[in-house]
Amino acid sequence: MLKKRLIGVVTVRNGWAVQSFGYRRYLPLGRVECLVENLDRWGVDEILVQTIDRSADERGPNLDLLGRLGRLGLETPLIYGGGIATADQAVRVIQAGADRVALDQALHRVPDEVRRMSARLGAQALIAAVPARFSNAECVLRHDYVSRQCLPFGNGVSELIADRVVSELMLIDWQNEGGVTGFEPGQLSALPCPPVPLIVFGGFSDPLTARRFLDLPAVAAVAVGNLFAYREHAYQTYKRSVASSMLRPPIHAGARPIEES
Repeated sequence: MLKKRLIGVVTVRNGWAVQSFGYRRYLPLGRVECLVENLDRWGVDEILVQTIDRSADERGPNLDLLGRLGRLGLETPLIYGGGIATADQAVRVIQAGADRVALDQALHRVPDEVRRMSARLGAQALIAAVPARFSNAECVLRHDYVSRQCLPFGNGVSELIADRVVSELMLIDWQNEGGVTGFEPGQLSALPCPPVPLIVFGGFSDPLTARRFLDLPAVAAVAVGNLFAYREHAYQTYKRSVASSMLRPPIHAGARPIEES
């Protein structure tokens, strides 16, 4: 079992993979399947596909995209986020090939549906995704993509975590996504929720910064998006630079490690 994980993130907008800068500016990268297939081949620990326009447009999850990804025969666990608002939709996402789902808007708008998702799929299948900003040592705000407002972190997510409805909390540095993260390890103690394994995402382009967070017992994974999209060996180079014994050793692109018997 992996002690810590590096997650490759593919951001999807209007059906295409894009490079995102603070979720305000976007550059097209190409077909989602190509990026996902590359991440799978390069040996990332998990792949997160986040479709950032499905919830705002109330279009539901992109099951057609999931179907295409499912036909790739991926060996890497797949997380899907975007447009999931009901337990039935979450079940269909898993049936379409995702291993887990990441939830954002549903946490705040329909928490009872999130509880139903957990009852049907298990808490291990659910990740709470919160775009966050640490305004000071004691205050954490969340960014609502639909209203474009910064709001209090809220008791809803804390209650879902306390009741073990979700298995992990992904904190997204939405302001610095596509740049350099503004998160600091010491800020994590200000989170107004019970202890839960954390995934940090947004601006983790520096492997040494990733190492500082992975050294924290509370952090289970670091997620990286744009950096892994352009060069074939970017992921393996990044992992070597992190130089953490808590991660699976790097492997050569196109090759998988031989499992010990």
